Amino acid sequence: MEDRPRVRYSALSNQDEIWPEPGRGAYTEDLRYRYEPVEKVPWKSILLALFLLLFGCLFLVISHLMFINHMSGDSSQAFGFLVLGILLFLPGFYETRIAYYSWRGFKGYTYSRIPAY
Repeated sequence: MEDRPRVRYSALSNQDEIWPEPGRGAYTEDLRYRYEPVEKVPWKSILLALFLLLFGCLFLVISHLMFINHMSGDSSQAFGFLVLGILLFLPGFYETRIAYYSWRGFKGYTYSRIPAY
């Protein structure tokens, strides 16, 4: 048998020592994962989102008017306006909604969720 030095190992900590229950330990949340972004309002991004939202709505209305023959135009033009309206409306609505909820102070919504340009 080989002669090995004897090494003493410390006892393993149990789960309560690593993650104490809220209210029992020294802290209630793990501060390593705490993130507080700087609340800087991205005005350019919000204006771009409003621009996309308004023009998306305008193109959707134009395509609707072309489909019901209230405006003159071919059906291929109406489909073009419909596709452009959808492509403009969706990101505009999404970012405008985030900006509105951030402005109103809803939990989970911050201006940091809007990309800044």
